[in-house]
Amino acid sequence: MQPDDSVNVLGTTLELCGMDPVTGFFRDGHCNTCAADQGSHTVCAVMTAEFLAYSKYVGNDLSTPRPEYRFKGLAPGDSWCLCASRFLQAHEEGCAPKVSLTATHLRALDVVPLEILKEHAA
Repeated sequence: MQPDDSVNVLGTTLELCGMDPVTGFFRDGHCNTCAADQGSHTVCAVMTAEFLAYSKYVGNDLSTPRPEYRFKGLAPGDSWCLCASRFLQAHEEGCAPKVSLTATHLRALDVVPLEILKEHAA
């Protein structure tokens, strides 16, 4: 799998999203993507307690540790490459997390309009 170009939604070099825990489709800390990334893990979201509770409620539990995957679970303040459609869903429900625009991949715009991402800029 070859990653798409590492460009953010602002048209500049994609910045690091998070390394603790390590995030990204390629587990490189960046929201890089490719054709195989069917979930479009392209939005660098900064977790909030409200979003983590919402995510758990809709069946995408990001806060519970999963040691079998070496995943400690996310806490408020952690950054994570979130599926673009999950972000958009949370936005529509009024509980979207903040977003690092410089670490959000350009391909997120295939799903989420830039205006919405900017509305949630960290």
